[in-house]
Amino acid sequence: MSLTPLTPLTPRELNRATLARQLLLERSALSVPDGVRQVVALQAQHPASPYVALWNRLGGFDPAGLDAAFAGRAVVKATLMRITLHAVHAEDYAPFRAAMQPTLYGARLGARFAETGLTPADAARLLPGLLEFARTPRTSAKLRAWVEAEVGAERRDGAWWGLKGYAPLHHAPTEPPWTFGQRPSFVAAGLDALPTRADSDPHVQEALRTLILRYLSGFGPASVADVAQFALVRRTAVRQALAALGEAVEQLPGPDGTPYHDLPDAPRPDADTPAPPRLLGMWDSILLAYADRARVIPPAYRPLVIRRNGDVLPTLLVDGEVAGVWRPVEDGAGSGGGGIEATAFHPLSPATWDALAAEARSLTALLASRDTTAYRRYGHWWAKLPEGGEVRRL
Repeated sequence: MSLTPLTPLTPRELNRATLARQLLLERSALSVPDGVRQVVALQAQHPASPYVALWNRLGGFDPAGLDAAFAGRAVVKATLMRITLHAVHAEDYAPFRAAMQPTLYGARLGARFAETGLTPADAARLLPGLLEFARTPRTSAKLRAWVEAEVGAERRDGAWWGLKGYAPLHHAPTEPPWTFGQRPSFVAAGLDALPTRADSDPHVQEALRTLILRYLSGFGPASVADVAQFALVRRTAVRQALAALGEAVEQLPGPDGTPYHDLPDAPRPDADTPAPPRLLGMWDSILLAYADRARVIPPAYRPLVIRRNGDVLPTLLVDGEVAGVWRPVEDGAGSGGGGIEATAFHPLSPATWDALAAEARSLTALLASRDTTAYRRYGHWWAKLPEGGEVRRL
């Protein structure tokens, strides 16, 4: 008996699958830890961004809930996928960190670390003492001083640069308004041991399979290139892990004939499922989780929202796609609470502007309770936006 060929996924079906799994079709009633686990990982380069991300995804989001999750380490912030800061569920940290081991080893114990004259063997020697010292939270300055005492002042900066990214460290809460300030502190993650740096290490392979399953649950369907982009791991290792997962993952034809992979029971809404407008924060995960970012960002808009230095601006999401950018603005008296300035890259309907205004009122209340100047340091990018967009104060 012949099997009926599967209908290729359309770009819009991929978009709606992402929005459903990222809780962007409808805000969820999940708790903060469970919400973080559902969406897999929140980009956390800017302290405000995990809060804005969860405000977009959880109904009745109370920022105090994320404060508590960070304080109790139910949700942890650490260097993980793509060697950038992410907030993840505490139970996901260990497998994600193990899956990233070869990447972190190569990136953080490579050229800049080696320029100090230190070797990976030196890093292995230093790690136990560093983690013992960081059993209680330590400021970056204190950890740098510890490193200096071990390797000397001339090697301190390069050594600490490598170790703070490679060592299994969590960021420790430091200060309001967003739990983490601009001067980080660190605390040991509590891992018993690290796997070797090799892709062939059984612990690395098992961890990568776990990471792939978690990624597909929050971002699938996805290609091999998408998975490799999300985690910054080699495509060969991704293919091997997918093959080892067997029937736990199904293969589907993508829009251009590329094989896509997904969990068999994962939601894939119809292409015409309505998608409400959202105001995504800087570096929102859906903008960076794919090799093919056209799933969410129209190609013409990509250079407008993802700048050459890696900054990813706060965006307007309209009908599931990036349609512009936003930033907080102050009132005329400079006392804060002025609202949201939205710049649309193409004309939007009156109903869409009304929906964005409702979102802006809620977001303004969140920022007013914490910091109305969030993202201000990135305001220079607005001067570089092309003319012709419609700008409204919401």
